[in-house]
Amino acid sequence: MGNSGLALLALALVTLGTTAHRKCQLSGLWQNELGSLMEIHERSKDRELTGRYLTGVTATSNCIHQVLLQGSWHGPARRVLPTFGFIVTWEKFSNSTTAFVGQCFMDESGQETLRTTWLLWEEVESPKDDWKAIRVGTNVFTRRPNPGPGHILDTMTPSCELPPSEAQ
Repeated sequence: MGNSGLALLALALVTLGTTAHRKCQLSGLWQNELGSLMEIHERSKDRELTGRYLTGVTATSNCIHQVLLQGSWHGPARRVLPTFGFIVTWEKFSNSTTAFVGQCFMDESGQETLRTTWLLWEEVESPKDDWKAIRVGTNVFTRRPNPGPGHILDTMTPSCELPPSEAQ
């Protein structure tokens, strides 16, 4: 093998080595295909996830508020593509709770995505109505640039106050 062949092989090995050791980070700002946003904070010590979720869609006509999310991730300390789960309780505008489970993936270019499946249970009047309480779906979240430290969603949450002319 000539010098160019060795150089190409070395480049391929270096590229594989750096890609294989890159980790999917759950912390940050994420957006799904429906425009929902979530801000996740990952605590490695206890594998806890905390954050906020701002849905881009709702089945109610109520004003949308950001809500807290809580969960955990799984994997050894040197995990590369962690699995995770979190709960969102839509307490301010809906009588429902959603559980998300999924995994963080990274493509060859380093782009991270969170692939999730969710189960939403909406409050119903009686057990015979539970068939209409459940929704199941999937979402893919992509990382958004983080504009700075702090609670990012505070600046992105729509105002629920009506202008004085409409409040009357």
